[in-house]
Amino acid sequence: MTVHLSGTSNAAPRSPAAAAPGPIPRKRWSARSRRDFLVFLALALPNLALIGTFTYLPLLNNIYYSTLDWTLGSASAVVVGLDNYLTFFTSPDAAKVLGTTAVFTLTTVGGSMVLGLLVALALNRNVRGRTFARAAVFAPYVLSGVGVGLVWLFIFDPGYGVLAWLLRGLGQQSPQWINDPQLSLAMVIIVYVWKNLGYCAVVFLAGLQSLPKDVMEAAALDGAGHMRRFLSISLPLLSPTTFFLLITTMLSSLQAFDLIRIMTPLGAGTSTLIYEAYLQAFGAYNRAGYSAAISVVLFAILLVITVLQLRFVERKVHYS
Repeated sequence: MTVHLSGTSNAAPRSPAAAAPGPIPRKRWSARSRRDFLVFLALALPNLALIGTFTYLPLLNNIYYSTLDWTLGSASAVVVGLDNYLTFFTSPDAAKVLGTTAVFTLTTVGGSMVLGLLVALALNRNVRGRTFARAAVFAPYVLSGVGVGLVWLFIFDPGYGVLAWLLRGLGQQSPQWINDPQLSLAMVIIVYVWKNLGYCAVVFLAGLQSLPKDVMEAAALDGAGHMRRFLSISLPLLSPTTFFLLITTMLSSLQAFDLIRIMTPLGAGTSTLIYEAYLQAFGAYNRAGYSAAISVVLFAILLVITVLQLRFVERKVHYS
């Protein structure tokens, strides 16, 4: 009987060639994989072609036009580089236009979301007629902006408007909503919030109805009141919905045009970036290159806001 004290094995050592792994065979596409890829191309390429033709190509053309001194309708143009951008940022109207854009965006986004949340809380209750109320709240959002602007212009008109008629019945004079630049901005903000709060209300309502009922019932059994449950449970769980609405409503407000065009054709006090670009190109100036530069500035602002929201604001979002 032989005893091995060293603890080594009698097995023959492997050769280096045997221990080294062999080359990994390249995986070839099967007939099904090729067929799925061809189906993907058939479905995706038309959409990509449409997006490239009607979105990215006009964007690139607009950036090129912003470097031109070009009168709309003229057959010739002069390349001026960044002069249009310098002209805009050094003009006395730049601060006014940017300030009006900021005020309009912040007030319409904040007003639509806050009022939309309050309306969603009211519509989330089990009361009679709630289906009709939900449809009535959402209806202004799907109406034409031109039609909404004309109706509200009739209401706010200081001469023959409905509001002026009611104030005269009370012995008061109607404010000059259309002629006063500050009041005209407030008028457009009121109408824009009224038109878009239904969208925020419906989205918030969907978020409220998707909240876990067991958590709410457990909090109620623990003695938490309605306000406590809303602030500590509902509002944090609604953060994905709030984040979605923050992005969509802000992008929509920065591009609002129809109501401003109908209610204040001259842009007195309501000249936002997009409306200033319209006035410069199609108003009395016919400065297409300068208008394109303003449009590029608006695009840059939209891009920066979206990136900042996705980069920093989304950190506060609680995904359940």
